[in-house]
Amino acid sequence: MAFLATDAHLIAYQDSGETYLPALFMAHPLGMSRDVWDAVCDQLHGHYRCVRWDLPGHGSSGAAAATLTAELLARDALALADTLAVESFQFIGTSIGGVIGQSLCQIAPQRLEQVWLTNTGAVIGTKAGWTERAENVRRLGLAAMAETIVPRWFSPSYTQQNPAVLQGWQVQLSRSDAESYAKLCELLAEVDNRGKLGGYTEQVALIAGGDDVSTPIEALAGLQTEFATASLSVLAGVGHVPSIETPELLVEHIQTKAGRETVGQTGISYEQGLLQRKRILGTAHVEKASKNATTLDSPFQQFITRNAWGELWGDPTLTVQQRSMITTGILAALGRDGELGLHLRTAKRLGINEDQLRQVLMHVSIYAGVPAANHAFALAKDNGWGTTIL
Repeated sequence: MAFLATDAHLIAYQDSGETYLPALFMAHPLGMSRDVWDAVCDQLHGHYRCVRWDLPGHGSSGAAAATLTAELLARDALALADTLAVESFQFIGTSIGGVIGQSLCQIAPQRLEQVWLTNTGAVIGTKAGWTERAENVRRLGLAAMAETIVPRWFSPSYTQQNPAVLQGWQVQLSRSDAESYAKLCELLAEVDNRGKLGGYTEQVALIAGGDDVSTPIEALAGLQTEFATASLSVLAGVGHVPSIETPELLVEHIQTKAGRETVGQTGISYEQGLLQRKRILGTAHVEKASKNATTLDSPFQQFITRNAWGELWGDPTLTVQQRSMITTGILAALGRDGELGLHLRTAKRLGINEDQLRQVLMHVSIYAGVPAANHAFALAKDNGWGTTIL
């Protein structure tokens, strides 16, 4: 856990830290915490750099000092991205987290790559309802209201099978700052994004829970009509927080994101491939290769950027570490020294450890021959692998 102090409040956040992976920013629902994403992040390990944070007065974040707006919360996400040197990112948000995503689509569309919005709406509930809840929270406190609020988050079947979940999240809610919660209720009372999202032209993936009473399917269907291009999936039998009830289904949606559904027919753009190539090899290497390109090999550079890096390395079926080990083994077996040296250095950048590299080259010795492996071991040592035995 780390902290970022903005002009408005103190943000507690968690960053998995893999700078070579696409960043996925994750915004949680009202009354909960960044912990709702734990199971999702576990399953996305090796595929995404997961960045999640606590809303004001929630989890470990500081309390809200003044009135909150959706744009202010969206700028919290942008401040985090700037702090972490993330130029563009993918985003997933649930409930009020989805409202933050809608605001990002309006104020910083150029920073977004792929967007998933779950269990949310252009309008959530009613102004009167949120105003009343804010008043009740200030009067009664969250501990007194937790028993009423929390059951609305989950489907009946899920709570029947997991009764302790209700108790656990009631404890979590009661520990949140009541005034911050009330301010977020007042924020939701003012949210109305109808007629404001049509300018966002990229694909948006919307996800609804079939048993969600807080933001029913109709709310997501209404939101779908507000975007220029949006898909809507319904998770049958799931309540308001799919990241807790069915993280594996949510991961499946993320891994088969709309942006890659038609890759076989349409291919990957040069820009997408270039972004992935820079993440894996490093910006300096890619810019040098591009600068050195001539009229002879410039089309080739574009070809490998789209196909090798965009389509192959960008496919989420394997982690980048798995692809690195496969590539290193093939290059070692074929004796392609120039590319092998590059990928030996890249393997270290991607977090491959010495034991893993040794096993890759041992496989080369068995299946491609000892001389090939011996040469690859020598080249690896030339590229900084191994420590001298004293």
